[in-house]
Amino acid sequence: MKFLITNDDGIDAPGIDALARAVDGLGQPAVVAPRDPQSGISHQITMSGPMRLDRIAAKKHSLAGTPADCVRVALTELAIEPDWVLAGINRGGNLGADVYTSGTVAAAREAALFRRPAIAISQYVAVGRYLDWDLSARRARRILLQLLERPLSDAAFWNINLPHPEHEREELTVRFCPPDTSPLDVHYKRDGEDLYYAGNYHGRPRQPDRDVDVCFRGEVAISEIHLEPGQGR
Repeated sequence: MKFLITNDDGIDAPGIDALARAVDGLGQPAVVAPRDPQSGISHQITMSGPMRLDRIAAKKHSLAGTPADCVRVALTELAIEPDWVLAGINRGGNLGADVYTSGTVAAAREAALFRRPAIAISQYVAVGRYLDWDLSARRARRILLQLLERPLSDAAFWNINLPHPEHEREELTVRFCPPDTSPLDVHYKRDGEDLYYAGNYHGRPRQPDRDVDVCFRGEVAISEIHLEPGQGR
């Protein structure tokens, strides 16, 4: 099995190393990731100006572009032919409304546009709690082993959100659930003419048994996201 691995936190982020560990021994990984952090960039594509592509090691490149750019370049210019495109592990949840703003999720969406099976995986981080990336990698591996063998609809991708419970058990309850359509808690602080975002991500609204509620209560939330309207679960 061949994997294309990317993210939106940048090629030096610990989450992408955790994802590589999660698939160690499961197949052949190739990494094409943004040179710099691109969190929250959504599905932006570079259409003007150069994008520097640097070969860091065998099957590992950094690109001065967005996560969606990385998928495009990998599948076209580098002619990588993956069985799965994996994006993450993102530091922070990509739940509900985040699906539209996340660069990690956009990378998986771009793969789906190319009709490549894809998985976006994110790690929710609770307030004031230490994040153990090795534990995240082990938990992610358990989930990936299930999804890599599970049928995925055409023009769709999986969006996984790992919870951040206080315990360190690797095996977690898994729920397949739809994304939460509630708005984020959005408000701003004003300093003169400047506005600073001051929303409370952790206190956002929660629709029962949708991805935000599932993840926040300590379970793995998995949503199948479809490119075609009116589909998915």
